Amino acid sequence: MYAKEQPFTIDYLLADMRKYFEDKNPSLLDLYDIYAAEATFGRRYIASDLESLAPYANILEVGSGSMLLSCQLVREGFQVTALEPLGTGFSHFEQMRKIVLARAAILRCLPRSLHVAAEVLTERDTFDYAFSINVMEHVDSIPIVIEKIAESLKTGASYRFTAPNYLFPYEPHFNIPILFSKRITEQIFEKRIYENKRVPDPSGTWKSLNWINVMQLRKITNQFPGLKVTFNRWLLVATIARIASDPIFASRRSSIVRIILLMLVKTQLHRLFRFIPAELQPIIDCTLQKTAIAEVS
Repeated sequence: MYAKEQPFTIDYLLADMRKYFEDKNPSLLDLYDIYAAEATFGRRYIASDLESLAPYANILEVGSGSMLLSCQLVREGFQVTALEPLGTGFSHFEQMRKIVLARAAILRCLPRSLHVAAEVLTERDTFDYAFSINVMEHVDSIPIVIEKIAESLKTGASYRFTAPNYLFPYEPHFNIPILFSKRITEQIFEKRIYENKRVPDPSGTWKSLNWINVMQLRKITNQFPGLKVTFNRWLLVATIARIASDPIFASRRSSIVRIILLMLVKTQLHRLFRFIPAELQPIIDCTLQKTAIAEVS
């Protein structure tokens, strides 16, 4: 039976949802556990940003995927719009998301849904905050997405996102080194990419990757005088520490990588990674603030 009380922590929601999956479709539990862990990480990732928002603030999640985090934010009292076009590489979300939304309807925590690509977002001066987690590496046009999201923000609001930094020679979805370019990397690691068992849709996922990087983002944002860009270097430290506390996340890394990172965490040496320049870190943690001085045109 489901608990009658409704504590507003994400852990409670995820436990409740998991029970619902056990009843409705237990074959999806492994997939659910992966995205439940991502939702937990996502809530922690934006925790400090949420604390600065007013009650009932309007939030946009760009690429909401399973909808778990968007549903949780609704439970916390925010007005949430979940943008999820369900594009190439992510068709595996559909069945799981239907179950999530069915339970969310019962719990009365359904977000507003927008089933469009970020490139065609038409909202203007609407949101107090926007975020995305491991989405920007999959969009078709990074400049257009940044422009559309910036237009959707109120003046003073921010868009925060995390994504891999492809200036660092490592592709995290497939756990392979990057060799010069996407095309050359694909040619050399074709079998490891297209026969990958850990990625639900390896072909679609690989095709969707846009090779986003920090230098590219600096260049793009320079085109928009109404945007202030900053890069946080602490996320790498937190991500390495996650290896030690999140077994599902750790299992998606090679055994050698796990051993090295666990040693770094044990000795606290991983904290030194915050001194690495953003351009050289494997992870992007970017905040774009729409300033009051100059509006995005």
